[in-house]
Amino acid sequence: MLIRSLTLATLLAFVGPLFAGDSDSPLDMDKGRARPLIVIAPSTVDPTWVSLKNSLDEPANRKGFTERNMVLYTVLNLMGQREGKDLGPQDTAALIRALKLGAGAKTKVILVGKDGEKKLEQSDAIELQQIFKTIDELPATEKEATVPTPPPVTEAAPAKGAKGTKPGKPAKPAKPPEMPDD
Repeated sequence: MLIRSLTLATLLAFVGPLFAGDSDSPLDMDKGRARPLIVIAPSTVDPTWVSLKNSLDEPANRKGFTERNMVLYTVLNLMGQREGKDLGPQDTAALIRALKLGAGAKTKVILVGKDGEKKLEQSDAIELQQIFKTIDELPATEKEATVPTPPPVTEAAPAKGAKGTKPGKPAKPAKPPEMPDD
C-alpha cells in the first residue's frame, strides 16, 4: 500500500507541472491568426484607456487596426472583454495568468504577436501610432505567421454504374493463417 501511495505521489509530482503548463487562455485561439492588443486598467475612466479608445474610434485608425490583424482585449475593473464581448471570470483570469503580470494598480498596454510572444509592454500612456509602428517593424517571419489550415475534406465519389444499387454485404473476415507444426 505504501509503495502504491509513493508511486502515485511521484507520478503527480512529475505530471502536475505539465497540466499546469496547459493554458486555457483566450489568447491561444488568436495565436497564428491575430495580434492581441491587451489593455488592463483599474477603471473605465483611466486616461490611457480613454485615449486609446478615442483613437480606435477614428475610421483611419480602425482600418489600420484591422489591416494589421489586431484584436482588442480589455480588462477594466477586473471585467474582461474581447472585441467588446464579455469574457467570463475564468477566461479573464486565464488571460491575466497567461501574460504573467505581477500585482500592480498601474494601467498596462500589451501587444502580443501572432507567435504568442509579447512584442510591447507599456505602463505609461501610449499612442496607437506607436503600436502600429511596432507592428510594422516586426520581422517578415512574424508578419506572415499563420496557423496552417487543414485541407478540405472531399467525399469519395460513387463508382460508375453504381447509381440506384443497394450496398453489398460486408465481406467475411479472413481466416487466420494456420501455424505449421514443429
